Amino acid sequence: MVLALAFAGCNSLKKRNNTVRGLTDTIGYAHTARQMDSIMARIRRIQGKEYNDHLKFKDRVPALAVLCPHDDYAYVGELYPATVQNIKANTVIIFGVAHKAKRYGLENKLVFDSYGYWHGPYGNVPVSPLREEIMEEMPRDMIIVHDSMQALEHSVEAIVPFLQYFNKKVRIVSVLVPYMPYSRMVEISDTLSGVLADVMKRHNLKLGKDVAFVFSSDAVHYGDEDWGGKDFAYYGTSCTSYKDAKEHEIEILHTIAGPITKDKVKKFTQYTVDDYDYHRYKWTWCGRYSVPLGLLTVNSLKEKLGGAPLRGSSIGYTSSLVNMPLPVKDLGMGVTAPAYDHHWVGYAAVRYD
Repeated sequence: MVLALAFAGCNSLKKRNNTVRGLTDTIGYAHTARQMDSIMARIRRIQGKEYNDHLKFKDRVPALAVLCPHDDYAYVGELYPATVQNIKANTVIIFGVAHKAKRYGLENKLVFDSYGYWHGPYGNVPVSPLREEIMEEMPRDMIIVHDSMQALEHSVEAIVPFLQYFNKKVRIVSVLVPYMPYSRMVEISDTLSGVLADVMKRHNLKLGKDVAFVFSSDAVHYGDEDWGGKDFAYYGTSCTSYKDAKEHEIEILHTIAGPITKDKVKKFTQYTVDDYDYHRYKWTWCGRYSVPLGLLTVNSLKEKLGGAPLRGSSIGYTSSLVNMPLPVKDLGMGVTAPAYDHHWVGYAAVRYD
């Protein structure tokens, strides 16, 4: 069935086209095979044998989902492959951030695209045909197709090259999560998990083996300079501010690690989303919607498929302030923001089984 229901002021819900979703960030991310191969070679060389053994993709048990950062490759470095190499499924559903949602007045709906492919360093990455099945079965007040929003968003784009590096057969579904309160996340995730369960059962797909998930989010955006006039230096910028901020970050990570429950996910939103206005930050994780919506969905999906609740295991935590940047200038790459005491970004990574 062709979907042609229009939404006032936005793109209509439509079937896929054969166009390729292009590139938003050609500075912070690799977009050619040479760049990607060089990035991985440098990570392996810098990190040494122990890390190289850790990256033996074929020997690892597949994860059901991961939380992955999406900042510049130079800053995040080895945390990208250490996270993404846990994904083995050929179909990967990525819950991304909708950084520009305010521009389009988007909220309380999942944002899909209608592209047939996404650009990848080793060739175009196909969009999974599961996308259309999912959209067709979702209530119309919970989803929207908005190619303009998807074309501007970098949080999915960052992860696609690493997915393709480890699996040249990968297919993706990009789902952006704009502003929404926790109650709406619960409502949408319960419905989406039911739709996903039906689709997976219909095609005899297994969670982790055939379909896996990525929750895209950087951790805290910290500092009092170069944030568009906003002050995110919650603990100041003294010599102890990084230590204090990281301790707070670890508290937040405890809510999305270990056994996953609705209460813990709700607590994550209480750490990151303003108590009185869900559009505003309390603590600046850009994935304050993508992470809880993704966790609630996959946790519910796993239970509906007959499994135990998700359990999260930390892969690592670092930041642009303390991570030694990868050399990338000779590759035609660079960084898109500064990193110093008054402006830095945290990076958290978690695998879920």
